[in-house]
Amino acid sequence: MSTPWFGQPRGLTILFLTEMWEKFSFFGMRALLVYYMVKHLGFAQAYSSMVYGVYAAGVYLTPIAGGYISDRWLGKRRAIIIGSITMAVGHFLMAFEPLFYVAMITIAVGNGLFLPNLPSQVGALYAKDDPRRQSAYSIYYLGVNLGAFFSPLVCGTLGEIYGWHYGFGAAGIGMCVGLAIYLAGSRYLPNDGVPETPEPVAAQAARETGSPLGLLLATAIAVIVFRASYEQSGNAMALWIDTGVDRAMGSFSIPATWFQSLNPLFVFTLTPLVVAFWNRDTTPRPYRPGALRRMAIGAFGVALSYLLLGGVIAMAGASPVHWAIVVAFFLLYTLGELYILPVGLSLFATLSPSRFTATTIAAWFLASFAGNLVAGYVGTWWSTMAPMEFFVAMGLIAAAAGAALAALATMQRRAVSAVPA
Repeated sequence: MSTPWFGQPRGLTILFLTEMWEKFSFFGMRALLVYYMVKHLGFAQAYSSMVYGVYAAGVYLTPIAGGYISDRWLGKRRAIIIGSITMAVGHFLMAFEPLFYVAMITIAVGNGLFLPNLPSQVGALYAKDDPRRQSAYSIYYLGVNLGAFFSPLVCGTLGEIYGWHYGFGAAGIGMCVGLAIYLAGSRYLPNDGVPETPEPVAAQAARETGSPLGLLLATAIAVIVFRASYEQSGNAMALWIDTGVDRAMGSFSIPATWFQSLNPLFVFTLTPLVVAFWNRDTTPRPYRPGALRRMAIGAFGVALSYLLLGGVIAMAGASPVHWAIVVAFFLLYTLGELYILPVGLSLFATLSPSRFTATTIAAWFLASFAGNLVAGYVGTWWSTMAPMEFFVAMGLIAAAAGAALAALATMQRRAVSAVPA
C-alpha cells in the first residue's frame, strides 16, 4: 500500500489535479461564452441566455448516458481518457465561428464520459465507513474550484485582450494537461471492477427507513430549483457586472471576466475553514447537522446573498455599484454553496447502489442538467426586469429550495428516530 499524501490516499491528489485542469478548461470557456455570443457573434441577450443555459444543461445531461456506458462496458478509466480527448477537441473547435454549435456539442459529449467517472473514483479510494470519505469530497471540490479560479484570469484575459479564440485555445490546452496528469498517476488509482467495501451502518439505516432512491429523487428536485438561481452567477450576473458595476481601481479597470474567479477563490479559501468547523470537537454537546440540513443551510445562504445584493442595488439607484459589493456577494454566496453542492455529491455517492456508483452520481448531475436548463429560461427575465427585482427573485427561488431541503431533513430525522434500536 502506498504512503498517503497529506493524510489522504495518493490517488486523491491525482484526481484533484486532473479535475483542477478539466475545470480550468470548462470554466475558462464558460467565462467567455456569454460575452463571446453578445459582443462577437451579435446574439441578443435573451437568445444568448438560452444558449448558455442549454449548453450548461447539456454538460450535465450527457453524464447519464456516459455513466451507464462506463458502468456497463467501457469502465471508468477508459471513459475518462476518451472523454478528456473529446473535450479537448471541442475546446479547440471553439476557435472557428462556423463550428460554434458543433464545438459545444462535442464538449458536452466528452463531458458525459468524464464527469460521472472521476468523482466515483474518489469514493473507491476509501472504505465506505472511512471518516475521511466526506472530507475527501470537499477536498476534491477544492480542486474543481482551484481550476475554476485560474481559468477566468488566464482564458478571460486572453479572450478579452488578445482575442476570443486565444482564450478558447488555452481552455483546450488545460484539458490536455489534465489528461496527462491522469495517465501519469494512474497507478495510484483503483482498478475498474474492484468490489466495493461493505456499506457503513449509517447507510444501512438510511435504507431501512425508506428507499434511498426516493430520498435522492426528492433531493434532486430541490437542487433543480436551487440551481435556477445559483447558475445566474455566470449568466445574468456576468452581464450586470459588465454594465452595472464600477470596476475602476485607480486608473485600472478590472476586466469583467475576472469576477468569475471570485467564487472559486472563496471556495478554496473557505473550504478548509468549513471542514474544520464541521469536524470540531463540540463535546459535551455535539452538533453534527446531517447532509440535508447542511444543504438547506447552504440554500438559505445563497438566498441571503441575492436578497442583500438586491437591497444594495435599490439603495444605489441609478448609480453603478462599487466592485467591492460584488466581492462581498460572492463571499456569502460561496459560503452557502459549500454547504450544499459538495455535500449533495457526497450524499449521492454514499447512498448509491453498490455496482452503479457512476450511474447514481450521473443522476446527481441530471439535477444539474435540469437546473441549468431552468436557469437558462430564468436568465431571460433579465431583459424584462430591473436588476434589483431580478436578484430579489433569485433570492426567493433559492429560499424555496432551502425550505424544501429543510422539510426533507425533518422527514428523514423522524423516520430514523422511528426505527427500533
